[in-house]
Amino acid sequence: MKWLKVILLVALTAFAAPLSAAQAQEGEVDVAEMLFGHIGDSYGWHITDWNGSHVTIPLPCIVHSSTGWHVFMSSKVEHGHEYEGLFLAEEGRYEGKIVERVADGSLVRPFDISITKNVASLMITALLLIALVLGTAKWYRKHDAAEEGAPKGFAGLMEMMIMMVNDDLIKPSIGEHCYRKYAPYLLTVFFFIFLSNLLGIVPFFPGGANVTGNIAVTMVLALCTFFAINIFGNRHYWKEIIWPDVPVFLKFPIPIMQTIELFGMISKPFSLMVRLFANIMAGHAMILGLVAVIFVTVKLGPVINGSMTVIAMLFGVFMDCLEFLVAFIQAYVFTMLSAVFIGLSRQDENAHPVDPCEQNV
Repeated sequence: MKWLKVILLVALTAFAAPLSAAQAQEGEVDVAEMLFGHIGDSYGWHITDWNGSHVTIPLPCIVHSSTGWHVFMSSKVEHGHEYEGLFLAEEGRYEGKIVERVADGSLVRPFDISITKNVASLMITALLLIALVLGTAKWYRKHDAAEEGAPKGFAGLMEMMIMMVNDDLIKPSIGEHCYRKYAPYLLTVFFFIFLSNLLGIVPFFPGGANVTGNIAVTMVLALCTFFAINIFGNRHYWKEIIWPDVPVFLKFPIPIMQTIELFGMISKPFSLMVRLFANIMAGHAMILGLVAVIFVTVKLGPVINGSMTVIAMLFGVFMDCLEFLVAFIQAYVFTMLSAVFIGLSRQDENAHPVDPCEQNV
């Protein structure tokens, strides 16, 4: 437990790294800037501040402006610099984004497919997930589990988590006949969210990115579940939406029930998207808020500042521990609800012995 306490204290301290010594002494801390600077996206991967200068890993920027395609590193447009007519907007609706100035003097956004901090973290998570799965598969290729028993160490941990999600979550929610075709997607979603959440807790490279706290990422995950539900839903699922078993006056001539069913169909991915986004972002915001208390209370004197520092550190360590639990819970809940929604789209109104997954939609 000692090493865990050290890691948590280092993590909590690292959240405060971007605050300069002058700001800390004067108590002049822009909490909103610090908060959104950590949980927002950026073109460079900020590491820390050293002697008043930012230590940042530049990332590739890929944009298409009025003068064509431009590929360059983010360091070219940092600190107010301009590169080939492109620069970072310092204020306004495009603040922090790459823009160009057109003939009338207004700022416009070029077509931007840059590798930002969140995109880079997403790639790191994907590579890490591939390595974890291939590492487990490698053990099974070299060993006979029937003779040697269950694997130990890392492979055993991965097997335990995969079997837990597959047998205790996916199979009961979807059904024994249908779960196999959905298991690869749901397992991928679970481990991707779980690893992204864990990396988001680590405040130093390659962690610290707010991937699952970005609503664009959660929207794509929710849309994948939405398509899995509605593309592979059986006849009974669509019948309950188009012509449900209710009195006729509730569905014709005014489609009251169809409207309700349509709203329910849309609200499922929306709830998945917002739930994951809000919980992860709130966790990061609470930890950063506790760190900010230490610097905001500097002007109130050493006694108040010292006591608030101790309280903030204790609550910060508690929140870090809680974030580990939340990282697992949110991955589990997203996967569970996705499996339940998919299972509902595969149910048949009659208990036919025929495999419902073999029915044509």
